[in-house]
Amino acid sequence: MPVLLCPVRDCHLPLVREERRVLCERGHSFDIARSGYINLLQPQDRRSKQPGDTAAALQGRRRLHDRGVTEPLLDAIAEVIAASPDDVVLDAGCGDGFYLAGLARLNGFDAHGVDISVPAVDAAARRYAGCEWIVANADRFLPYADHSFSIALSITARMNAGEFRRVLRDDGHLLVALPAPEDLIELRGAGRDRVARTVETFARDFTLVDKRRVSTAADLDAGAVRDVLHSIYRPLRSKPAEAMRVTFSLDLLLFRTSLKG
Repeated sequence: MPVLLCPVRDCHLPLVREERRVLCERGHSFDIARSGYINLLQPQDRRSKQPGDTAAALQGRRRLHDRGVTEPLLDAIAEVIAASPDDVVLDAGCGDGFYLAGLARLNGFDAHGVDISVPAVDAAARRYAGCEWIVANADRFLPYADHSFSIALSITARMNAGEFRRVLRDDGHLLVALPAPEDLIELRGAGRDRVARTVETFARDFTLVDKRRVSTAADLDAGAVRDVLHSIYRPLRSKPAEAMRVTFSLDLLLFRTSLKG
């Protein structure tokens, strides 16, 4: 089990796990929620009272997952990371846990998810009890000891290169999934190609070892299209949702940690 670190500023001492809480030797204590997650988010680490995805976004995204729409994306990520039961995997920006838990089910690894949204992490903990779920701001600090993980995931989420390098082992890998330019093109128009900029962001601490694009399309009824619109930012469409064929596409970048980092 990776060692959790106290999130209190200027502390960051190891947290000892007890039955219903975790605490550090300075007395900072954090309860384990009834559903199983641990909230390590500090007041200064949030910009609003309820940071992260809205309830409507979470519910809409979950219905899409349950329809099987995103299953091809999950399978492609599993193929790229090629994880084994010996791996210890962190998903930063895990949302409601669909990708991390699905990959853990396929590969049998030790899974840990972090997200800033309490409702998202609570939903993940209730649905996927076999993984560890933490509320924290991955943009600021990943509350784990150095070199805790063999694989880290950033699936259309956080990209804190320095923190990823710190918590990854020297032989670790990082999978970054970006919305490809044609992702949801029917609903928000063509997007930007973010690959080159992302590779540059991680160039100091990581080496790109694999790059591929995965795309799928689904015929969605009006309700499912509405779910997509609730789950994305700045949709192009302003008129009511209607049945249509929608494209889902990700650019998958696999990095290896660089010793120079």
